[in-house]
Amino acid sequence: MSHDVKGSLVIIGGALRKDNAAVWQRIVELAGGQGASIAVFPSAAGNPERAAALSMQSLNQYGAQAFVLPIAVKLKDSDYQAAANDPALAEKVSAATGVYFVGGDQGRITQALLKPDGSRSLVLDAVWGLYRRGGVIAGSSAGAAIMSAHMFDDARAVLPTLKLGIVEGKEIAQGLGFIGPQVFVDQHVLIRGRFARMLAAMLKKNYRLGLGIDENTALVVTHGSDVEVVGYKGAIVLDLSQATSDSSRKEFNISNASLSYLDSGDRYNFLTKVFIPSADKLDGKLEQGQAHAEGIRFYPDILGNTTLVDLMQTLIDSGQGQAVGLAFGGPEDAMPERGFEFTFSKTADSAGYFSNASGADCYTVMHIRLDVRPVEMQVPLYQYR
Repeated sequence: MSHDVKGSLVIIGGALRKDNAAVWQRIVELAGGQGASIAVFPSAAGNPERAAALSMQSLNQYGAQAFVLPIAVKLKDSDYQAAANDPALAEKVSAATGVYFVGGDQGRITQALLKPDGSRSLVLDAVWGLYRRGGVIAGSSAGAAIMSAHMFDDARAVLPTLKLGIVEGKEIAQGLGFIGPQVFVDQHVLIRGRFARMLAAMLKKNYRLGLGIDENTALVVTHGSDVEVVGYKGAIVLDLSQATSDSSRKEFNISNASLSYLDSGDRYNFLTKVFIPSADKLDGKLEQGQAHAEGIRFYPDILGNTTLVDLMQTLIDSGQGQAVGLAFGGPEDAMPERGFEFTFSKTADSAGYFSNASGADCYTVMHIRLDVRPVEMQVPLYQYR
């Protein structure tokens, strides 16, 4: 992130519930507290009027004075390009202390706020001005995707993305780059197994660091690089600074990626790469040789709902040094015989923290090594007897 930016980001992984007070209140706090003026951008929505009204209602419930910026591709009887370059609307943004991007299709946000040549509209310039002065930019789902300089746009499902690759201008497109050029952002990550597509995009665009946020959860970025997890679940940190890929193989592959899981309340600095577990976990460092989870773990669908975080938590709290997962499609998929093997390994740097203070088992998991290689399975996978 540029050093001249004084503002903060609230990057929400999608499906933000109205009762998630921790996230909504943090947005309002960062915008100045009670009565904060927050501009709601419904640009991504299929039904902008409804999406704007719901988001505005939630923000106001938690103390803001939110208003709607009528700039959206799907807004009826409206010229979104003219609106995005309207000095009066830009002035309204400049007078605010926060902006909120609703979810939907992130391609609609860039379509609405970037000029056809890729340069910024007047309103987008005003958003950047607000951010530089100390305001907050918040966004959920599509509003999270735009935070990095590149984003997934018209993307396939995760497994086909690994099998068929990423095409510039199709699966991946220009974002708005609020988090800076060094960090890639993705959303709905644990629920939808999207950590794997993050790997592919990061290799394609030479990112070394990726932040993947789960649903009903936010990453709050302050001081340019301090990250805190707020909300329901958590986030994945992907560090590819030591990773390699065999470019002689046309299939997706990666060796020595580093994977960490941040739980609600955990902190991370993406410049120093220092992790700080939440206060309730600080006394709960997991010691090697004091394993609680038993048995060898194998995961036949590593891209399944929350499978990744279940594996990481079990692995760090077990005597097992390694866990393996597979990703294959169904018999009707393209190239059903082709899939991928994901190997997760503890290293000398791996560490975990645990707390049960809330009544639920909460983990922080740091520095799990991940290797992915293409594999084949015999098709048909089974026959009737």
